[in-house]
Amino acid sequence: MNGAESLIRTLVAGGVDTCFSNPGTSEIHVVAALDRIPEMRCLLGLFEGVVTGAADGYARMAEKPACTLLHLGPGLGNGLANLHNARRAQVPIVNLVGQHATDHLHYDAPLTSDIEAIAQPISKWLRTSRAASEIGRDAAEAVIAARTAPGQIATLIVPADVAWSDGGSVAAVPAMPAPPLPDAQIVEHAAAMLRSGSRTAILMAGNALYGKGLVTAGRIASATGAKLLAPYPITRLQRGVGIPKVDRVQYVLEQGIEQFKEFRQLILVGAQAPVAYFAYPGKSSVFTAPDCEIHTLAKPGEDYIGALDALATALSIRGAKLAAETAEAERPPLPTGEITLPGLAAAVGALLPESTIVVDESMTSGRGLMAATKGAPPHDWLGNTGGSIGIALPLAAGAAVACPNRRVLCLTADGSGMYTPQALWTMAREGLNVTTVVFANHDYAVLKREFSYLGVGNAGARASAMFEIGRPDLDWTLLAKGMGVPGTRVTSLDGFGKALREGLETEGPTLIEVPL
Repeated sequence: MNGAESLIRTLVAGGVDTCFSNPGTSEIHVVAALDRIPEMRCLLGLFEGVVTGAADGYARMAEKPACTLLHLGPGLGNGLANLHNARRAQVPIVNLVGQHATDHLHYDAPLTSDIEAIAQPISKWLRTSRAASEIGRDAAEAVIAARTAPGQIATLIVPADVAWSDGGSVAAVPAMPAPPLPDAQIVEHAAAMLRSGSRTAILMAGNALYGKGLVTAGRIASATGAKLLAPYPITRLQRGVGIPKVDRVQYVLEQGIEQFKEFRQLILVGAQAPVAYFAYPGKSSVFTAPDCEIHTLAKPGEDYIGALDALATALSIRGAKLAAETAEAERPPLPTGEITLPGLAAAVGALLPESTIVVDESMTSGRGLMAATKGAPPHDWLGNTGGSIGIALPLAAGAAVACPNRRVLCLTADGSGMYTPQALWTMAREGLNVTTVVFANHDYAVLKREFSYLGVGNAGARASAMFEIGRPDLDWTLLAKGMGVPGTRVTSLDGFGKALREGLETEGPTLIEVPL
């Protein structure tokens, strides 16, 4: 058995059975091993940002790592933006990167680079394999590292000679240890805060925002009057009718300060205290009031569900049948007439099917979407966790691979969508059930807002040209058609509702362009 085969067989034995890839010459022996091992599903992305973003979406929904396969330092560099987003999402990924054969490196061939230096900022665990006899062990340790709570990126660099040499063996991947619980006094302090009667918010992340964790958090909120919140950069939030209500932290600085001004206490579960994305001259970046006590119930990497269970026990409500605050089963009526942003949001709220996975990167055009869908049937909401745009299409593809029996609704815009449009090709090739809505405003609209917000005056012709993406206008229906995805452009809310309904009921991918 050569090193490449021992690598792939160890990953499969460790539960990593999906590989998003864009390989090159240095990875050919790994590709050959993938060809011989059908237990590993392989999906091709035409750009490395699609590969890494799809691995992120897969991990969010499958709750286990996929692996990537990237070509040397330049391939890894092309995938870094969405690896940054994945790192901020705290999801598990085993990131495989090829390297030149060891005895070829001293020639300094054109594609030679310092791969470890490129990988370091986004990798919690990083190693270069040194021998075929060791790569199975390296792969097992990479799986363990990736799956270590709350989830992280493990990068394994695979020299070509390590892959092609004989002497490999399959390494066992040991059972994962349970994440630690917070100390009892930390739990008791949080309980005392909630007993005090002071207005309190609980800001949660990770698996506290869906499933059992969210159910327990809803009971705590119902019993104590606390407000449940999710960070603006949402990794995954379960919401809709019958699901405990969670409000999202605002993006705009002044709105965030207004949102938090009533709270004298803030309890954190796997989340950071809320701050602005950027600094603004003469303004504080902190959302919470100066006299707000901030207490960390569970740090990143600790057991969020266990911490909430312990808090419920300390409050004597564990197992109590308390009715958490949930949204009423009330959808907006399906709108008609001219296209407006509130009308588009209402149409999504009216038509969203149960169990849909919503991938949202519509920062300006989609700001009314969460309010309009709060009364929809239960669904999951995924967002851009790291702020690097171009995540929506790959994230949607990965989520669809992880959950083939669920519909994915991808909400993006023409600016962000153009970073990774190649994901449409992967959707078509794999027949993924993704309905993509492109809000085509011909602008980097958020940057126009930021320009005015920073107080530097009105944008002149040169500045405006850096924010406007017309001249020529993009044609998303033709772009989609060229990559095998049927697309349509709508000119009214009536047309949008019809196209959205058809897209959500159609097998395979579809695209709707909405000119704004």
